[in-house]
Amino acid sequence: MAIDFTLSNDQLALQQAARTFATTRLVDVEKAIADLATPDLRFYALKPFYQEMVDAGFLKALIPVEQGGAKMASLDFALAAEELTSVDINVPTALLATGLGLQPIIQYGSPEQKDRWLRPFTGTESTTAAFGFTEAGGGANFDSDDPSVGVRTHAYLDGDDWVINGAKHYTTNGIGWDGLGPDLITLVCRTDLTKPPQESLAVIVIPRGTPGVEITGLIDTVGHRACISPKLKFTDVRVPAENILGKPGDGMDICRLAFNWTASLIGAACVGRMRAAFDFALTWAKTERRNGPVPVIDYQNAGYMLVDIKTRIEAARYLTWKACHHFDITDGRDEELGHMAKVHCSELSVQAVYDTMRLVGVDGYGDQTPIAAIMNDVLCFPVYDGGNMGVRRRQLHALLRRDTYNAMASAEGRLAGV
Repeated sequence: MAIDFTLSNDQLALQQAARTFATTRLVDVEKAIADLATPDLRFYALKPFYQEMVDAGFLKALIPVEQGGAKMASLDFALAAEELTSVDINVPTALLATGLGLQPIIQYGSPEQKDRWLRPFTGTESTTAAFGFTEAGGGANFDSDDPSVGVRTHAYLDGDDWVINGAKHYTTNGIGWDGLGPDLITLVCRTDLTKPPQESLAVIVIPRGTPGVEITGLIDTVGHRACISPKLKFTDVRVPAENILGKPGDGMDICRLAFNWTASLIGAACVGRMRAAFDFALTWAKTERRNGPVPVIDYQNAGYMLVDIKTRIEAARYLTWKACHHFDITDGRDEELGHMAKVHCSELSVQAVYDTMRLVGVDGYGDQTPIAAIMNDVLCFPVYDGGNMGVRRRQLHALLRRDTYNAMASAEGRLAGV
């Protein structure tokens, strides 16, 4: 049977519904945040739009059916994500961050833990979650064999409780809609700072309202202007012992599995942002003469640039689809295509949007066109959610070094490292 990229009727309907939502509602996000001076105010302004995404079923689509959700395949989620991010990056990122915060529970929680923590996300409230991964000193060395480096956030058992101390940065959604925190944080920590992460890395769930969680600052970013990136401090935070997912040492796999889920979806977001820049540049080239005799698109160099940009978008889209499909058929165990999609699409998006800026000229660098703002958005993709150099390429490098690595496995629908 031939490989078929034709979307099903259900997928086409999902794509169209996401496109309609983006062009009728998310189109208003930019105006809603334009005059707000601080990142927290911009983030709070997203809540009505996020609520509409909840009402449309996007949040419930993150949750397994067994916990009352309507879990969507990664490929289907990517189809929707591209449409949403072609109009706005901020609201979809808040949803993606909630999904990232829930992935450790979805993939590693016990049946009781899943019921307790996932069911609240299937209702009508605008609930949020956050993944507390990045240390104040960076997150790249979370898996270092040297116990003296890497994750310094520490949890120790005191009777029937974990007591947690440490700090995290860039914890997307980490302030919640009211400055009091998200509904839960899945926190990456070490249970013994004398042991390597293979024995001590853990993920512990911290529910909203737990004493000792403090917001110590907000990092203002040049792109993703309404995505919140707080600094969090944990001082003698006490949660029940059963709030750990799995056991100490399982944090290695939990982090990898969580980032496997986001990897290809970020590829879809990159495609969405590239689309936004390309669509503007194509219309601009067909309508602008720049005081010349014919529209800009009639010049060969301009037309060739647009051809190259569109080719990059198509290539990124289909790598994303393949990576999402591979994630789905391997039950999230893929360690290759997702990382590759994240690396390739994110870096390609920077080049593609920069080329639209070169085509449009100096106006693309100011506020007369949307290109500069899109450029600021795509610059984030290679360095966030597991940076390409510190996390994604590192995971791929480790995979290539395995004696069991098979370079054709992913192409054939199998796991490359098995």
